[in-house]
Order: sequence, then structure tokens, then C-alpha cells
Amino acid sequence: MVAIGAHGHLNPHLPVLAELVERGHRVSVVVPEPFADIAASSGATPLIVASELPDETRGERWPDGGVEAMELFLDEGRDVLPQLESALKSDRPDAVLYDIGGYAGRALAHRWQLPLLQLSPSMVAWEGYEEDMAEALAFLDTPEGKAYHARFERWLDELGIDCDVEAFTGRPPRCAVLIPKAMQPHADRVDESVYTFVGPGLDRRAQQEGWPEPERPLLLVSLGSAYNDRPAFYRTCFEAFADLDWQVVIAIGRHTDEAALGPAPANVELYRWVPQLAVLSRASAFVTHAGMGGCSEGLYHGVPMVAVPQAVDQFHNADRLAELGVGVHLPDEDVTPDSLRNAVLSVAGSPDVAEALARHRAELRAAGGATAAADIVEGML
Repeated sequence: MVAIGAHGHLNPHLPVLAELVERGHRVSVVVPEPFADIAASSGATPLIVASELPDETRGERWPDGGVEAMELFLDEGRDVLPQLESALKSDRPDAVLYDIGGYAGRALAHRWQLPLLQLSPSMVAWEGYEEDMAEALAFLDTPEGKAYHARFERWLDELGIDCDVEAFTGRPPRCAVLIPKAMQPHADRVDESVYTFVGPGLDRRAQQEGWPEPERPLLLVSLGSAYNDRPAFYRTCFEAFADLDWQVVIAIGRHTDEAALGPAPANVELYRWVPQLAVLSRASAFVTHAGMGGCSEGLYHGVPMVAVPQAVDQFHNADRLAELGVGVHLPDEDVTPDSLRNAVLSVAGSPDVAEALARHRAELRAAGGATAAADIVEGML
């Protein structure tokens, strides 16, 4: 399994790896050293590689997206592939799994002619994707985007891989999709001979994490692990919820200067990190950045959501939550104490939201998760 040194590109895959280990397979997972312990928690064996990606464990920041982010994944693929070929030359795997950013995994499978399965922790392409997303992908038509595309083409040519860049990066030969099908745009136009929506393997994590039962309604506020240095937003939360008779748990991340936030109201608890899935099992509402992991976890526990997206795919996810009727999209520029408080109370008290959540919660839990993904892997062997 070729993963990426980022929580959003490793954590969703761990249940699948754990399922394969439990079935008796020998599983190696490719990660940089700071993520070795997390990878090993699945029972798989970490295969440590040198990486130049931003190190989240040291507080290094990821770009907000665009060509700059795509260049990082390309450079990572170029750097990691020779490390894999060297490490595995006398112990070739029987199949390769790879994250959407794990380009070295797909390249290795092409060069060694191995069965290949992408594990996608985010939405996948559909028929007409390029046309529908033309505006969002317009940055690829800039000089920087064209230079990136040319560099990628040269790499594939150097490797002797007969595959265009768009197919290599966005059209896997086979894919297990680790998100709720409900979160997939245009799911009716996704090729089901390639993509199987197994959903997130959250049933495993639910048994590993805990959080005490609250004595009053619980609100969780989290902007995820990468784009969370938003002190002004947290101060807005203080003002919005100070006189609300709720327990408010705010995960501020590793970057935020807690002292700069000022004193928190008596009903507000600040943490660098929380076991989010466990907290959501007790929560009455969730203010989220709408990362796919958070959206999946909110749906898994049927928690009404207020989405305040910050970067990359979060804006599409926020719109999707609103379309599903399980929450509302509150753009960052529209956040005020009153708008935030009103949004939370509106979704938490809505029978329509509760009904939609119950429906999507049941669908997610029936999708199969890690068990279904492992079945696909075994079908390749």
C-alpha cells in the first residue's frame, strides 16, 4: 500500500489494511517515518521512505491547492518510486494498493505488471467530469499548469508508461471508494465496473475510541488537521456559543496559539486534538470544515452539520451536505456570531435534517466498508 504522509491520505486506509492483515495477508504500507506508528497500528508493516512533503507532525503547512499542491504529489511520486524499486526488488508484491496521491504505487504496478487497486478517500471522476469541472480546473490552463502537465508527461515517458496524465492521476483501472456514496457528485454517472463504493471503515474505529456521555447537548467544532490556524474563527465561536446551554468542544489543532484566543467561556473546552469519531457519537451538532473524513464521520453517527469550508475539496463537500439535507453550508466570509449560532440551532432542531441523516446513516453502514474493500483485493490475487 503506497500511502502519503498526511492524515487524510493515510487514516482512511487503515481499516482496509487491518482487515487484510486479519485475513492472513502480509501487508506493507509505504509512509515517511513520522507516520510509521500510525501505519503500524493497522497491523501492517511500515516501509519507510524519504519524503519532501510537508510534515504535519512538525507543523509544516500544505498549500491550499492548485498547481502548487499538484507539483508536490508529482515530486513525491518521482522521489518515492526508485526507493520502492530498490526496497522491493527481491521481494516483489503480489498486488499494489495506492492512495489517490500515491503516484509511485501506480507507477510501480505499471512497470512490474502487478494487479492495482486505488483506495480513494475522496470523490472520484464521473462521465463528463472534465466538462463539469472545467471552471474549477481552469488553473491547469495557466502557464504554471501547462508546465506541470509537461513535467508529468516527461516522467511517464521516462518510465515507459503508456498512459496519459489525466488517466494516470484521475482514472484508475479499479478503485474502492472509501466515502459514502451519498457524498459523491453525480454518482449515477460513475462507472461501477471501475468504482465500487464501499464507504469508510468507521465500524472498526468506533470500537477503539471513547468519549464520556455529556450532561447537556454537545457541540463539536473542528476545522480538521491541515487548515485549522483560524484564531478569529475560534473567537467567533466563543461569542456565538458563550450563553448557549451546551457543552462546546473545540479542536484548535497544533498551529493555533491558544493564548492569543483569550479566555474561553465556561461552557467551551479547547483541545489540540480529539478522537473525533468518538466525540461525534455523543454530539448533537458538528461545525466542520467539510473535509471528506469529517463529513463521513458526521453521517456515520447521524450528526447535523454546519459546514464552514476552508480549502480544496471542502467547498464541494459543503454544498453536497446541504443538497443531502443533513446540514447547511455557511461560507467563511458569512460567519458571524449570530449566523453561526443560528445555523447550529437550525440544523440541530430540524426534523427534516434528522430524517435525512437517519436515511444516509443507514446507507453508509450497509455499504461494507473495510470488509468489502478487502474482498476486492482478494479478487485481484
